[in-house]
Amino acid sequence: MRSLNPEEAELWARVASTIRPLSRAKPSPETVAKRKEAVVRPKPVAAIPRPPAPIRPRPLPIGQRTLDGSWDKRLRGGAIEPDRVLDLHGMNLDTAWAAIDRSLDLAIGAGDRVALLITGHHRPGAPPVQRGRIRAAVHDWLAASRHADRIAAVRGAHRRHGGGGSLYLVLRR
Repeated sequence: MRSLNPEEAELWARVASTIRPLSRAKPSPETVAKRKEAVVRPKPVAAIPRPPAPIRPRPLPIGQRTLDGSWDKRLRGGAIEPDRVLDLHGMNLDTAWAAIDRSLDLAIGAGDRVALLITGHHRPGAPPVQRGRIRAAVHDWLAASRHADRIAAVRGAHRRHGGGGSLYLVLRR
């Protein structure tokens, strides 16, 4: 038979202190003193931390949303003709954002399924000539847009629709 370790002895003392004797005779003062010595005050128990609130999955960025295989195949092959085309050449950042918002409004209202957004190719240039700023901002604009929930996916356009300088915006029905 093994002896109790300090934690087990403390636990046993707490359990034993809750026991009432079967006899109705009062215990002797010596027994009461021994019990008080044996009773070890429990350590304050730290509050059990609550489990964290369930984490809602964040929606995928618009550029990473998936389509079914046939959509992606037709887009890669250039087999889809866009319902609406928006060319952003010659615009500054403010007018480009307004044009994208207005065009998405019209496309959604008309029930269009695919819009072609011509941003222009990114061409590295040293300041003061800054090129490709619209192209760099488009994905952030679309994600922050009030129409973000209506955009099913954004894909690079086929060569015949502008290649690396254009994007397909696939809209939800």
